Amino acid sequence: MSSNWPLVEREKEFRIIAAALRGETAACGVVLTGDSGVGKTTLARHVTAALDGGVRWVAGTESARSIPLGVFAHLVGPATTSDPVTYLAAARESLLADGNVVIGVDDAHLLDELSATLLHQLAIDRAVHIVATVRSGESVPDAVTSLWKDNHLTRITLSPFTKHQSVELIESVLGGQLEGLSADLMWEASGGNALFLRHLVEGARQADTLRQVNGVWQLRGRAAITSELASLLENRIDQLDDSVLTVLKYLALCEPLDIDVLSDLAGEEAVEEAEIAGLVRILRDGRRLNVAFNHPLFGEVIRHRLGLASGRRLRGRLVTALQSRGTDSAAERIRLADLALESDVALDPTLMSAAARDALGFANAPLGERFARAAVAVGGGGLESAEPLARALMWQGHAGEADAVLAGFRPDDLSEIELLPWGMVRFATIFWALGDADRADEILAMLQERVTDPYLALVVKGVASVCAIFENRVDEAIALSDEVLDAPSPSPWAVEWAVFGGGLARALSGRGDEVAALAARARIAEATTDGLLRFPAGLGEILALTLTGRLDEASARTERYVRFSNVGQYLGWGMAGILVSVVEMARGDSSAVTRRMEQTLATLDSGNGAAESWNYPAQFYLVQALSAGGRIEPAEQALRKADRKFGRHIAVFGPMLTIARSWQQAAAGTVSLAVETSQTAAADARATGQFAIEAEALHSAARFGDASAAGRLRELAGRLDGPLAAAYASHAEALAAGDAVELDLCAGEFEALGYLLSAADAAAQASVLHEAAGSRSATVASAAVANRLAAECGGLRTPALIEAAQPLPLTTREREIANLVAAGLSNKQIAERLTVSVRTVEGHIYRACAKLGVADRSEIAALLLKSARPPTD
Repeated sequence: MSSNWPLVEREKEFRIIAAALRGETAACGVVLTGDSGVGKTTLARHVTAALDGGVRWVAGTESARSIPLGVFAHLVGPATTSDPVTYLAAARESLLADGNVVIGVDDAHLLDELSATLLHQLAIDRAVHIVATVRSGESVPDAVTSLWKDNHLTRITLSPFTKHQSVELIESVLGGQLEGLSADLMWEASGGNALFLRHLVEGARQADTLRQVNGVWQLRGRAAITSELASLLENRIDQLDDSVLTVLKYLALCEPLDIDVLSDLAGEEAVEEAEIAGLVRILRDGRRLNVAFNHPLFGEVIRHRLGLASGRRLRGRLVTALQSRGTDSAAERIRLADLALESDVALDPTLMSAAARDALGFANAPLGERFARAAVAVGGGGLESAEPLARALMWQGHAGEADAVLAGFRPDDLSEIELLPWGMVRFATIFWALGDADRADEILAMLQERVTDPYLALVVKGVASVCAIFENRVDEAIALSDEVLDAPSPSPWAVEWAVFGGGLARALSGRGDEVAALAARARIAEATTDGLLRFPAGLGEILALTLTGRLDEASARTERYVRFSNVGQYLGWGMAGILVSVVEMARGDSSAVTRRMEQTLATLDSGNGAAESWNYPAQFYLVQALSAGGRIEPAEQALRKADRKFGRHIAVFGPMLTIARSWQQAAAGTVSLAVETSQTAAADARATGQFAIEAEALHSAARFGDASAAGRLRELAGRLDGPLAAAYASHAEALAAGDAVELDLCAGEFEALGYLLSAADAAAQASVLHEAAGSRSATVASAAVANRLAAECGGLRTPALIEAAQPLPLTTREREIANLVAAGLSNKQIAERLTVSVRTVEGHIYRACAKLGVADRSEIAALLLKSARPPTD
């Protein structure tokens, strides 16, 4: 990584500064204000470097502030008189000796009075052009303030970088994609400050906490800063009184901290002084007042300075102070346990086990593992601490280790109330994390036999419901779910598992309108269950809305998961991304889905080959998004990876994977094969009761040009919830009738519902039919709609859009073979891909040559490649 960071464009500010320094404005220059490190000097020097003529730079410093004309001394020579007026005149003459000049003044707030006066006189006389920087919040000489107050200089305040600018900067330096969660953390830690951002990235690289996984850069662990930035911040810290420094030490270990607790530990006056100095801020949380750092990087510097012994001692005092006030909430227990782990107080295994469960409730598996390991070490490894440890390991993809933790307990030695949590985690680990459905079924059967208490048995039945839907037994999943949810007072765990299984089954079967009531019950239950479970359990809720045509409501629902994922760190963030992509894929935003799923898969990749089936939808959504965007080779690679991970433990996703396969085939040019594959997906979905997915598969076939299922789609429209299936049926019927006007209407209906990719394809198909009918104006109008929608979706390359862009007089099969010829495939390779004879391929190529007026296959390729190129201005 280069140490010379690129300049993030500030085009508007650049133009204003350049115009002022070239004499094109009423002002004779500019003054840039903003916080330290925001990029004032970098921007000013960038502009002046592009100017013709000389630029003289000076910099105000604390040491030169006591010397008259101190910053200009090297430009005007030694003083020959003690008279200020005479000295100013000599300095002015020396500065103007070279004619038209630009003077750059860095940190103008540190100028001595005589230097400030000289600068003010030069501005009044318009004798030079000036660019100066002033740090916000500093005391500024009156002569400098007058520069912008009297309109001699234009004042520009530089704000911190936006999140988009920060990500753009980091990615340009790293040369790759930055994970969204890591981008959030780094932007928040830096406050958008360019200097801090640079040192954060470089410090994280040096500490190896910023790493590249599957092409995506991820920050894991605390933000690290370089020694250079630490020394800059320490200069300010070294000037503090010991009492104020003590305040900062406590905050560095526990932030935010109740103001009364901090005042008791460090003194009220010290807290007040820290606030006045701008080092901390007071935040209101209900009736409580909390103290936090004004900038998070100060905490990193203080932690870096703390020795092990003093850190343990201060944490111990914090633990004692917080315990005296009680720890009633999960957040308070987590904070107390975190402090206790590295303090000089004895560890309480009960607190550690409780905090481990609390952390898992907040979807923070790494922290849950940390507490659970401490509980095992101190408490002797009982099930109370082993169960959360195994659960935390399972969620993080360490399935083998999680299974080993629980394998040390014999079911025969456990009571029913102990057997249930042991068996739930063991089943989940073996079934979803290890992907061993046979072994998992044995665990589930044992639980069904051994757990006889009716209240506890409902939890087992809820788990069985999820098992049934993942093994693609849709009706059984709904029946089991109903038994739990219809029972009097099922436990929160039973409810959440039953909603998981029943909600997903209903969504896939086309009964999406029933899922809202289930999801409402899950929202109550999830407050006391596993925080990470809510993400895969939420798939049914989001699919129910997207498969029925309610995208706006689906988007609103995903926001709840995204907000909670900010608490759950990277695992929750990754799984929430899958739910967001369900909606984005339905909208047709293939570029957003591609970026999000690449990041999600990199985030959730444990690197140990675990199946992690709750993440599986990310696999086929990535395939479909890459295919819709015309990225053929990456789509093929993603499909191969998805195929390798598929098995009985995720059989429910089989039809959706097959739909994704059809899109990859269509992107590769084998449209007839894509139609067949879509029909296969539809048949598989119908056979297992996934009627909403059957409609999706048949709609894909229609978008590939096949209208044979119009009747079945109309039949499905009569049984599926929501308006979407009816829109699919209308589209297929219009295509079967060759009705271009009706296809235009279908495009409008899809767009109104928010399904832009479907709308683009319908408009493209209408354009082709209008062209065939000789209606030029209608052709152009439909094509314009298709192109607009394709652009809104991030640039689509679907078969319908490609055909509309290349109006060649070929049949579907001839076009398909011509596209494969253009892709460089031999006749034999084409025959193998389409499962036809080489002679059949040769016949189609011969007829295509005749229709296109070309001599051979090489000229076919040249013609298609030429027509595929975007027009140039």
